[in-house]
Amino acid sequence: MSVQLNIGTYQEGLLFLATAGVIVPLFRRLRVTPVIGFLAAGAALGPSGLGLLATRYPWLSAITFSDVKTMATFAEFGVVFLLFIIGLELSFERLKRMRRLVFGFGALQVFISAIVIASACMLLGLSAAASAIIGGALALSSTAIVMPVLSERKRLGTGAGRAIFAILLFQDLMVAPLLFMVTLLDQRYDAGMSANAGVAFFYAIIPALAMVAALVAFGRLFLRPLFHQVAITRSTEFFMAACLLVVIGAAVISAAAGLSMALGAFIAGLLLAETEYRREVEATIEPFKGLLLGLFFISIGAGLDFSEVARNPAMTIGVAVTLIAVKILIVLIIARALKFPPLAAQETAFLLGPGGEFAFVMLGTAIAVEAVPRVIGNQLMLAVTLSMVTIPALAWAFGLLQKAQPEPPQTYPELQPGAEGVSDTGHVIVIGYGRVGSLVGEMLKRHDVPYLAIDGDAKLVVNERKNGFPVYWGDATNLELLRKSGLEEARAIVLTMDAPRAMEIIVSTVRRERADITIVARARDAHHATILYGLGASDAIPETIEASLQLSEATLVDIGVPMGYVIASIHEKRDEYRKFLQPKGEKQAKRHQIRYARRVQEMKRLANERDPS
Repeated sequence: MSVQLNIGTYQEGLLFLATAGVIVPLFRRLRVTPVIGFLAAGAALGPSGLGLLATRYPWLSAITFSDVKTMATFAEFGVVFLLFIIGLELSFERLKRMRRLVFGFGALQVFISAIVIASACMLLGLSAAASAIIGGALALSSTAIVMPVLSERKRLGTGAGRAIFAILLFQDLMVAPLLFMVTLLDQRYDAGMSANAGVAFFYAIIPALAMVAALVAFGRLFLRPLFHQVAITRSTEFFMAACLLVVIGAAVISAAAGLSMALGAFIAGLLLAETEYRREVEATIEPFKGLLLGLFFISIGAGLDFSEVARNPAMTIGVAVTLIAVKILIVLIIARALKFPPLAAQETAFLLGPGGEFAFVMLGTAIAVEAVPRVIGNQLMLAVTLSMVTIPALAWAFGLLQKAQPEPPQTYPELQPGAEGVSDTGHVIVIGYGRVGSLVGEMLKRHDVPYLAIDGDAKLVVNERKNGFPVYWGDATNLELLRKSGLEEARAIVLTMDAPRAMEIIVSTVRRERADITIVARARDAHHATILYGLGASDAIPETIEASLQLSEATLVDIGVPMGYVIASIHEKRDEYRKFLQPKGEKQAKRHQIRYARRVQEMKRLANERDPS
């Protein structure tokens, strides 16, 4: 029995995957965020791009996005996953430490920008509801573009980087209330702003608040036990299924209550942020978020009619330039009023001036419920797109300004390197938190060195977190988990687990990712230490040799040999062993690399034999 395959059914999906396969590596090589590439690809391959020529050249229909509405339905999950990740990245402890920047600078930026923009809209004759939505939408900036730009320019740990992160953090916190506001304004619109509008407003908000309360209560009771049971199974597939269930389930429940799907996902992420599974969940969800966000930006680009820019360039470009200029001016005034250093204030203003991706969500929803006129909404979305494209150029322009005017030391308390910012900059990652790892953590704490630990034993992680230690559950051989644990900003990584093959994978992976990081590893014996050195470990400590040296030290001191001479001789012997264990030349190091590759293949073969699926 043959099955007739309709290629058209899969056309949109295949075209999107092919586009992503070209856009991501190309824009990574150009050191430009792929978001701009996805927007441009959507515009070029959408109905207003090559789609216009498809009637004349039918073969072009095979490489154009024709069903934008269906794409938009799936693309909404990109925003859902983004809000979930934003919720995961927040924690009450982080918000408390950054409260002056987040709830001071961040709140002032959002509210003043929204009020100024909304006031301008009302002066132009728009309704109060439309003005409020537009003001809230255009006050936000682009987390999806600004954060990668800061990361690529190594500016995340600077004073301006911390300020930008704090303001984006508050903006992300405001996304859920702003989306909620659009929903409520829709209820008021339907009520016709009549005398019964207040009653309609009241009946709209009660079920919504009840849903939020129920979702929070359910999450606090069941999320941690659910992920604990999943973690005990040590099944990657099961853990991924649990993550998707929580994200999509929370989104669907929120939508069923009449709110946005993104709000439910945000709440779920916020609840998981305080658990020991947070970083593994982030690493698991990240690929889905990246792909779906790509689809989201392609659908936005495909839905935009850039011919409008050609027909009325002064209006569209003028709105984009005005938006950037007004927001830059507002941020500069606020920053100087808060006594920010001039360069930090300027960089913050430059990168937060353009619009953000959530403007598309808010304006798209408002257009759908007719709270904002379609023509004005489309014009604003075009302007926001043009403003977002300028972010890398603005960052480059500030780079030139910075070279001409060197950055002075930071005096603002929360902009200093020791303040809580994007990550615990300068921390140490300890992998394995058993007897050895916990002692390493204790010594790091004694010397006031911040650290973060990862362990694959769910029960151990639960017990250690009850005692107040920063331990997270996860598989440390997963590079994405290490990235989410702050590998890029970490000072060192210490491997203490009793799993030689996994340790070899981690050492090799980390060294490829960062050539400058210190890697200290616990080795099973001298041979294993030599392998770890060959893979890139800074120090590999064989258990047998270290135990022998400690026994020798105790014996010599106990029989009366002066302690100073003993300690000096022990250090000398340890250095001799370190030199002896390191690979002799490039050939031996190459042999260790080949042996490591064979071990990885063997591990994959054994895994396939255990679980053919």
